[in-house]
This record gives sequence, C-alpha cells and structure tokens, in this order.
Amino acid sequence: MPRAVRERQMLDAAVRTFARHGYRAASMDRIAELAGVSKPLVYLYLHSKDELFTACIRREAGALVAAVRAGVEPGLPADRQLWDGLTAFFTHTAENPDGWSVLHSQARTHGEPFAAEVAAMRAEITAFVNHLIGDAARAARCDPHLADREVAGLGEALVGAAESLAAWANDTPGVTARDAAATLMNFAWPGLENLMKGERWSASAGFRPPAGSARTPGPPAP
Repeated sequence: MPRAVRERQMLDAAVRTFARHGYRAASMDRIAELAGVSKPLVYLYLHSKDELFTACIRREAGALVAAVRAGVEPGLPADRQLWDGLTAFFTHTAENPDGWSVLHSQARTHGEPFAAEVAAMRAEITAFVNHLIGDAARAARCDPHLADREVAGLGEALVGAAESLAAWANDTPGVTARDAAATLMNFAWPGLENLMKGERWSASAGFRPPAGSARTPGPPAP
C-alpha cells in the first residue's frame, strides 16, 4: 500500500480516537488497531504520540481553511461572500465533527506546541475575514476611516463567534450548517453594514427608551 494511503488511514484513526477519548486517554495501541496496522508501524511513520497529534491538527486545520476559501467567490457582494464563507465553515465542521473536536476542544487544552498550531489556523481564517471586511468597506466608499484596528477587532469577534456556534451546532440536534450561518449573519451583518455606511453606535448618543415609554432624564452621557 502506498505510504500516503497508509498515513491517511493512521491519521483518520488518530483523529477519531483523539476526538472521542481525548489526547491523554488516546493510546497508540487503540489508534493502530483502528487503522488496521501494527503499533511499530505507527511509530515508524509518525514517530511519537505528540507528532501524531500535531499531524492531525495540521491536516484538519488545512482542510478547514481550504474549505472556507473554496466556498467564497471573489467579486460577489460582501454579504454574499460572508454568507458563503460561513456556510462553508459550518458545513465543514458539521461534516467533520471529529476533526473539529480535535481543533476546537483537544488541541487548545494541552498547551504548546498544539495550541500554536490551532492559533496559526485561526490567524489565517481571521486574516481572510479581515480582508473581506476591508474590501467591502472600501467598495462601499462610505467610510474611508474604518481603521485597520477596527477591522481586525471585527474579524476576531466574527471568527470567535463562528467557532463557538459551530461547537453548539454540532451538539444540538436539528441545527444545520445553513441554520448556523443564518444565525451568525443575522447577528453580525446589520452591524457590519452600518459600519460600512459610516453609521456607528456610540454610548455618547445615549440609549433608546423602550417602545411606548417616556425617556427619563438622566445624567449626560460621557
């Protein structure tokens, strides 16, 4: 059997084992048995449990980033690109729950170097989202002062929300990838659209009173 095929079998078995039993409880014996190979062969190909886990993280991270990028067609309106990207993200995490568990739950809880591998994946997706938001703001030509720092903050918030929502969707029966994407679009897009139009929420503008109630005078806003 070609080495690449054998390694893929081992990584498939490892991802499933790490996701379902946790990094510490996962054994090389269990992984070898699930892959249909001997334990010495696993060590020959992937050297150690740490290196095997790192290889799993890199493979799953690369697949997720590739899925998101492939799902977005440049040149479409910003809201359509964001929708397509979110749908691709949630579709991939739903279709690969073990891989998402390795990235979102296991890798982050066992320190370096595993957390750094996930951080690199997250940074790549966040940069992609930042680029999309920045391009959309420039295309709107309504707010040339949307600062890079503000764009970066929006990207971080959006990616963080997507990660949490993906974990929730995978654990909640009946929630589809499109459901999750629509939830996040309804939460995020109105605010992003307002920013691109130069319309910012500000505490100094005060808060609206509840509908049907009179506004009670208060101290001036800071």
